[in-house]
Amino acid sequence: MSADWHRFPPHVLREYSVLADGYRGALCGPRGDIAWMCAPKWHDSAVFSALLGGAGVYAINPVEPCVWGGSYEPRTLIWRNRWITTSTVVECREALTYPGNPDRVVLLRRIEAAARTARVRVELDVRAGFGEHAMRELSQDDSGRWSGRSGDLALRWSGAAEAVPDRYGVLRCELEVPAGEHRDIVLELCRGSPGSPPDPVAAWRTTETAWRDSVPDLAEAAGVPDATHAYAVLRGLTAPGGGMVAAATTSLPERAEEGRNYDYRFSWVRDQCYAGIAAAAAGGAPVLDDATAFLTARVLEDADALRPAYTIDGGPVPDERRLDLPGYPGGQTVVSGNRATRQFQLDSYGEVLQLLAAAEQHERLDADGRRAVRVATDAIGKHWREPEAGVWELDERWWTHSRLACVAGLRGACRAAPSARDSRDMLELADAIMAETARRCLHRRGHWQRSADLSEPDAALLLPLIRGALPADDPRTGDTVDAVRATLARDDYVYRFPQAPDPLGTDEGAFLMCGFVLALAERRQGHRAWALRRFERNRAACGPPGLFSEEYDVRQRQLRGNLPQAFVHALMLECAVGVLQE
Repeated sequence: MSADWHRFPPHVLREYSVLADGYRGALCGPRGDIAWMCAPKWHDSAVFSALLGGAGVYAINPVEPCVWGGSYEPRTLIWRNRWITTSTVVECREALTYPGNPDRVVLLRRIEAAARTARVRVELDVRAGFGEHAMRELSQDDSGRWSGRSGDLALRWSGAAEAVPDRYGVLRCELEVPAGEHRDIVLELCRGSPGSPPDPVAAWRTTETAWRDSVPDLAEAAGVPDATHAYAVLRGLTAPGGGMVAAATTSLPERAEEGRNYDYRFSWVRDQCYAGIAAAAAGGAPVLDDATAFLTARVLEDADALRPAYTIDGGPVPDERRLDLPGYPGGQTVVSGNRATRQFQLDSYGEVLQLLAAAEQHERLDADGRRAVRVATDAIGKHWREPEAGVWELDERWWTHSRLACVAGLRGACRAAPSARDSRDMLELADAIMAETARRCLHRRGHWQRSADLSEPDAALLLPLIRGALPADDPRTGDTVDAVRATLARDDYVYRFPQAPDPLGTDEGAFLMCGFVLALAERRQGHRAWALRRFERNRAACGPPGLFSEEYDVRQRQLRGNLPQAFVHALMLECAVGVLQE
């Protein structure tokens, strides 16, 4: 365990904010500690890993005792830490420059003093390789900028000329910022030469403008500030023209000491489809266009061998390996990479077709997208009869959700087919899959069950019904909504599927995505009041930064799992737009 854990012990997840520029992200805690960041990109090794018990942290915090607060500037991922001390108010404005540069990290921090002089401590300890490589070759130029290296990364640090290295090579200082003034501190990391140092004033101005140009005004949504923030989170997790990571982190436990720790710093096909569809519903073209372009390329390249996930560049996800780190409390193991990419997940093709249908509806589908419709259709035709891993990436079975997702995709995307003949073939294939799925997976009580051999309901089954696999007035749709509500919903939160013999909430937390999905399903059934109630309940399951993780421990009111979880923000956004629609 590193010394950083003693100076900056981990916080509960609801207190972390995220900074992101599309290519990488950083988690910032309430003591001004950047406790997690990978560089140069999401899937590279961490340079700050105190979050998981490793070395490396970058902190700015008041010298005096203080209490913490903070908020995002509207329509951005520019975060403001705010501390009220015993004598004054100190703020630190935080951002990764936006839009990001794929090869160069630029982290902006601006210390602002209010009515009185602010005194803050600053320390920088860059440790590439998940804490393995200390800073070396440190030197200071005539202007006070520090330069050095950590692993294969070059670093440059401006604005803290007073800093000196301690006996461990950590740069430390105390700064005074006069009342009404500010101090800009800029950290740069890259593999090559950093080039000319950025002008902080210009970098802040560019970042502010770019964020507000990238995030639409969602004035017609329910919970406008939260809906807008959800879009900003999706934008920050998405590389320009490329992939969207499922989360910024790895190995944050879903349940203490259970070993369910995963690396989500990759672009899951399914998750990015959800984000693109949500953006389409909200009228946000950039996230829709990026998802369409990225996934079109993956389908055309890999055809019927589509992987569940890729790096944001479209490369293969490395297999899972254990890292020698203590882990977040309760986490036990820390991993890099993900073994799920060895799975075949049929539903991914259905989700891609649903995304391409949304792009076509908004007149944003090009010729390559239309070719991808045909390729995805052929892959479904080849594989739909086979067992596969399904939406929750479990053992191979004849999962109902996967077949219904394909039906929804085929029916939705048939208008984007290259020819009328292709369109007819897609509808015929959808009918054949629906008939066989109904024969094998329809419960005797009329609702869809999890698989051909598992009779209980699954909250994921509501998604393809929302997307058009069946009409809202089809009895099987209403019966499935009723079954999920009765079996998997408690106190307006929703669980994935029964965890017999244990009661709901014992083995895993509520899945926040499923809560928003049920709200959308209730709205489609005409239950507007119930939809709004569930939407409001689930959107409150976060901390001051408004970020959602995958699971929510209802009893303890704690976030569980990696942060921020993109598909939860996607369904929250879609729900915010959908619950008010007539």
